[in-house]
Amino acid sequence: MVERPNGIIPSRLAEVRELLRQNEVDALLVSQPENRGYLSGFTGSTGWLLISAERALFAADFRYYEQVELECPDFELVKLPFGGGFTDVLAAMVQQTGVRRLGFEADHATFANVQDWSKAAPDCEWMASKGLVTGLRAVKDASEIAAIRAAVKLGDEALAAALAQARPGMTELELAWLIESTMRTHGAEAAAFEILVSCGPNGARPHARAGETRLVAGEPIVIDMGARLGHYNSDLTRTVCLGQPNNPDKFWTIYNTVLRAQLAAEAALRPGITGKAADAVARDLIGEAGFGDYFGHGLGHGVGLAVHEEPRLSRLNESPLAPGNVVTVEPGIYLPGWGGVRIEDMAVITENGVEILTTAPKEPII
Repeated sequence: MVERPNGIIPSRLAEVRELLRQNEVDALLVSQPENRGYLSGFTGSTGWLLISAERALFAADFRYYEQVELECPDFELVKLPFGGGFTDVLAAMVQQTGVRRLGFEADHATFANVQDWSKAAPDCEWMASKGLVTGLRAVKDASEIAAIRAAVKLGDEALAAALAQARPGMTELELAWLIESTMRTHGAEAAAFEILVSCGPNGARPHARAGETRLVAGEPIVIDMGARLGHYNSDLTRTVCLGQPNNPDKFWTIYNTVLRAQLAAEAALRPGITGKAADAVARDLIGEAGFGDYFGHGLGHGVGLAVHEEPRLSRLNESPLAPGNVVTVEPGIYLPGWGGVRIEDMAVITENGVEILTTAPKEPII
């Protein structure tokens, strides 16, 4: 996890406790991995938080006893018994905190989870809570933005290094590996997600997986990639062409339409604009150019501990953006039988407007 300023975890716990008070819930059971790390500082893979007005408990198994004590000094460790599970300690945790109305993360916990938990602690009133912690995570502090900025820089540099080696005849998978191996050898913990490389008609599928298709000179190649560094992610898409396009009129019409839409949307970003309004800036331009039916996803999404998180830049989000939101801006046009063009930057909403974090060139001809 990224190094945090002193006092940041207590501050986040205080924010959660205020949300509990507002929602008339005694405590929150946190099971979602990114939320768990955000609130505790824990970098392991398994654990449960129980946060009340007075207590902060962390239930973990033997693998993580020492790690919780090292990384999570603001929490009391609850040790799962060897060979046991979380439900074996849940009743005692509830009793320790005196919880009567217990919230759970309804956007993460499964129906089976809630059934098991409610059987283990039947005296609680189990309350479905949604978006409490993810809403806090949507506004990044300075240390988080610094970590994201570093991940963006690494992704930009890895793409440039890989494209310098790209050649016709190379497979999509080979180019994807060039990008990933460059990121890993230059400090990335991992790729932020499976790197997507799609050449020619494959690019008409926005999330086509890299395969054995060979790169063809003159065909559009959509590359969607990101780096994970300090547990924070970047997200970058560029569409390139090895040499001059085979169908230059079509390529440049589509490419320039997407680029105009992206630049216009980025220029419109500021505190107070809604996700729906930001999406409309790009969508209207693409629609006016005659390609509205071929832009079938939202304009962008938040990025942080997860690659896809709040806020969303889409027709479904009427909430205003706020300083500290980190979002992607990624309009695209996808034509079956021909291919696609998507261009994606990352941006942070500032007090007065927006800062574009991505610096990767947008000149498509390699």
